[in-house]
Amino acid sequence: MLFDKKIYQERRERLRRLVGESGIVLLPGNICSPCNFPANGFYPMRQDSTFLYYYGLHREGLVGVIDLDTGEETLYGDDVDIEDIVWLGDVESVATLAASTGVNVSKPLGELQAQLEQARRAGRRVHFLPPYRYDTKLMLMDLLGLHPGEPQEEAVSMPLRMAVIAMRSVKSDGEVAELQRAAHIGYLMHITNMKLARPGVIERTIAGTIDGISYAHGSMPSFPTIYTQHGEIMHGMPTTEPLCDGRLLLCDCGAESLEQYCSDNTRTIPVNGRYTARQRDIYDIVVEAHDHTLTVARPGIKWRDVHLSVCRIIAARLKELGLMRGDVDEAVAAGAHALFFPHGLGHMMGLDVHDMEGLGQRYLGFDDEVQPSDQFGLGSLRLGRRLQEGFVVTDEPGIYFIPALIDDWRSRRHCEQWLNYDLIETYKDFGGIRIEDDLLITADGCRYVSDERIPYYAADVEAFIAANR
Repeated sequence: MLFDKKIYQERRERLRRLVGESGIVLLPGNICSPCNFPANGFYPMRQDSTFLYYYGLHREGLVGVIDLDTGEETLYGDDVDIEDIVWLGDVESVATLAASTGVNVSKPLGELQAQLEQARRAGRRVHFLPPYRYDTKLMLMDLLGLHPGEPQEEAVSMPLRMAVIAMRSVKSDGEVAELQRAAHIGYLMHITNMKLARPGVIERTIAGTIDGISYAHGSMPSFPTIYTQHGEIMHGMPTTEPLCDGRLLLCDCGAESLEQYCSDNTRTIPVNGRYTARQRDIYDIVVEAHDHTLTVARPGIKWRDVHLSVCRIIAARLKELGLMRGDVDEAVAAGAHALFFPHGLGHMMGLDVHDMEGLGQRYLGFDDEVQPSDQFGLGSLRLGRRLQEGFVVTDEPGIYFIPALIDDWRSRRHCEQWLNYDLIETYKDFGGIRIEDDLLITADGCRYVSDERIPYYAADVEAFIAANR
């Protein structure tokens, strides 16, 4: 457990007040997920983030229940039997776990349905969040009488969803400290990649090595490591191909701390240790866009506006290189820049690497003032609303040359008044560049979550590689 039990008690009490309705809150934890037969628990146990936020317990098979009217709390779960102890060792009882997080009542999991049925017979609402795992969906169907064909989204509690988003979005000092622990692991992963990457080494060899760092120092990678010489593929997975002289290597990876707080960084480095002139031209644009965010992100500003200001920088600099043309503001308004930058500037970070996106993007990242867009590129922006002090967001601009997308747009003559397709055609073998760091929004601006800086200025990257290979 990361924090003192009083913090978890205070969180649950604040949650009860924020929901502001009658009924009971149901917060299921996760269970172990076997790999290929029931006894092979290959997949690491990863606790549900919201359950962990309110209870701090990593044990599988627990369910928290909060009575919104009386404040009574119950932790449901089953104690292990002697056969489990033989294989897994002795563990604390559910009653002990409940007491450790400030819950006075614990009961076997089999008694949960009776409490829920009693509440439903009394006309009381059972508040739950949108489930993302099939075992949780099945459990909710059984417990609440939901038909498999009935959309569970309609039964999800909006007051509970919005209360959780409000609380988890703003990170406490203790949470920031844990994010810094995750950031340190991410730092080790990235500098290890910079030391090992060189022509002839297999992609998966290095990707597996840096994933091992996340397990050795934390709980696991915060997402499947993106490791590719085809940086134009947003989520390119490592292959058995060797690294090639002259290519760019994009590494997007991060770690979870032992308490599941995440890091997420991207670096794009030259395999041979030196950027070519053409690579440097594009790379420096991404650096400028990345650093621009640091100067403008602050409480009260719309993240959508920060994103669009970055888009204008990218469009203006690509125009200087002859890849774009015409009025920059008009080009960005039309979405012409999205040929090169087809994703959003960043996302929320915390207990999930894309924090709380399972609760619904339109509720997490947007509000009545700022609505999602359906324009290509801008429609991939995961956060648009005004920033608040305590938010943690990623700053990850990029420029990509995606052959299939170039061909598609050109065949349709899409945005051709702003795009020099003849010159763009010569960049189809370029790949892509992304630079990503995690930012904490402070009272008057923003700062990096971590004090350790993974090199990203071109000269610094080249100097680091030269000194460490």
